[in-house]
Amino acid sequence: MAEEKTRIAVILFNLGGPDQPESIEPFLFNLFNDPAIIGAPNPIRWLLAKMISRRRAPVAAEIYEHLGGKSPLLELTRDQAQSLERELRDQGEVRCFVCMRYWHPMSEEVAHEVEMFSPDRIVLLPLYPQYSTTTSESSIKDWRRAAKKAGLDVDTRTICCYPTEPGFVEAVSELVGAAYAEASKTGAPRILFSAHGLPKKVIARGDPYQWQVEQTAAAVMARLGDGFASADWSVCYQSRVGPLEWIGPATEDELTRAGADKVPVVLVPIAFVSEHSETLVELDIEYREEAHRLGVPAYHRVPAVGVRAAFIDGLAGLVRAALGREATLSDGCGGRTCEARFGKCAQGGRL
Repeated sequence: MAEEKTRIAVILFNLGGPDQPESIEPFLFNLFNDPAIIGAPNPIRWLLAKMISRRRAPVAAEIYEHLGGKSPLLELTRDQAQSLERELRDQGEVRCFVCMRYWHPMSEEVAHEVEMFSPDRIVLLPLYPQYSTTTSESSIKDWRRAAKKAGLDVDTRTICCYPTEPGFVEAVSELVGAAYAEASKTGAPRILFSAHGLPKKVIARGDPYQWQVEQTAAAVMARLGDGFASADWSVCYQSRVGPLEWIGPATEDELTRAGADKVPVVLVPIAFVSEHSETLVELDIEYREEAHRLGVPAYHRVPAVGVRAAFIDGLAGLVRAALGREATLSDGCGGRTCEARFGKCAQGGRL
């Protein structure tokens, strides 16, 4: 009699996005009603979320018009899930489930699907390479709430982050190298590693996100090798909203500097592994137009890693490592690498 295969569920977490124009406002409400985003207690947070989502919905609708009225993130994340499943066939009967934080499929419906699958083991894998309380922690906490509600009492391993995972770094460096070669036809390029920004107060509370983004950028430059030893590069942050002071430098300010210096730009979405509105609209349309207005000689946007073989292979390695460890929390760093000042680091016991 053949031995029954171990059933493993891998939960891939991402932000999510509206699937039709009518979903835009409720998607935004879910985002701003997350206590990890707006820390005010209810009912104040609920009222703020209602007000902000109603005000921002028309602006967001204009953005999503460029994408056919919806986000492509769900389909692209499902492609990553299928690719990862194929890489993990050696681990048993593996199913990768996509779980979005702010629009469907969300934690409760995915937890029900996982319960029906009846896995022996579960691995939680955020598609955020750099850890933040506003992304990975929020998704994982919401999953645990939903899993408890669904009665999922299963051996669960959590991958908190992988800012310098070799496969991820290799995939990014391959894409950067190709764009850099093209940009070099118009001068000595400046590489801008652009990540989604956060309010400074979030970082001041000990969130390691900014530090991990900088570690990723440095790892990519190191992977590119000696030929890039003197390359001009910097890390910057996009998507600022609201009156709070945000971490910087801002991507817009770096484009202004590049325009003044008359250098071509290679723009790298270093914190995003899939294309969505912030890459396809903000980077490809809005920042491209701004770069042209500012006199940047050439603007080359590097694609997100998507389903590139090195990235998927890296994710598979993280899952195998998590399954092979006794601890329930692991990362792509081989243990805690965040400095002690980052009290919100997951390796400090927060998850």
